[in-house]
Amino acid sequence: MGTKTIYSNLPTLSDEGGLRNYLNQIKKFPILDAEEEYMLAKNWRERGNLKSAQKLVTSHLRLVAKIALGYRGYGLPIGELVSEGNIGLMQAVKKFDPEKGFRLATYAMWWIKASIQEYVLRSWSLVKMGTTTAQKKLFFNLKKLRNQLGSADDRDLRPEHVNEISKRLNVKKDEVISMDRRLSRSEKSLNDPIKSDETTEWQDWVVDENLDQELSLLQKQEMDERKDIMNKSMTILNDREKSILFARRLSEKTVTLEELSKKYKISRERIRQIETRAFEKLQKAMLNAANSNNLLPKN
Repeated sequence: MGTKTIYSNLPTLSDEGGLRNYLNQIKKFPILDAEEEYMLAKNWRERGNLKSAQKLVTSHLRLVAKIALGYRGYGLPIGELVSEGNIGLMQAVKKFDPEKGFRLATYAMWWIKASIQEYVLRSWSLVKMGTTTAQKKLFFNLKKLRNQLGSADDRDLRPEHVNEISKRLNVKKDEVISMDRRLSRSEKSLNDPIKSDETTEWQDWVVDENLDQELSLLQKQEMDERKDIMNKSMTILNDREKSILFARRLSEKTVTLEELSKKYKISRERIRQIETRAFEKLQKAMLNAANSNNLLPKN
């Protein structure tokens, strides 16, 4: 789409020392209303107008910054995170269809996250940590689960929290402990001052309140869409599969294999097999549904 032309005209962030200047620069680009965004997207899609594409990109740079700063805890240069997020944004603009009825930010958020996460995974040399879906899920969700369990300030996870995270993400306990220690070593709080002699915090420079509200709305929409997809995808399971999967993975209090074994009068191993098969079927159905609804990035 003339990506190089658009990218070369964007403000750049070379290192964390230039973060304040960069955020001030991108705040100068106005956020588009729905009608203007639609016309620009239509002009770009139908006529290949680069100026329209440029406006679509620059109006969403604050969204990229907001998302990118959420990945600073992995110890990577903020300039690289923002750069990767901007690449994801441009890919989203390239493929965005305004006739679908939703805003560009809703669509672009998936591309931005995917681009940043891919960079983080590459940089963290996942060959050493494993590349399974569960391990990647652990990598990107551990800190959030720590906060949910009230252990954000603990140096090491408590045994009960290790057990809980292990169950929720379906990974081994030693993998949880190992990942937690690796992430803790590179953690840098968003509350750290921009410079040692300043009291201004990183988040003070991120985005304005309107964008915070917009991102919160997008996250709610994302959660609602995922719930809707899951509910529809559950229809591929039979009653026993639904019941076992819900009891083992979706209820607040996990039901043991022993309890389900007695209920259905089959072995614990058979319960485990049904649970695993049902989960795999549900994952596949949800992925297909997300792809068909344009909710996931496509290369």
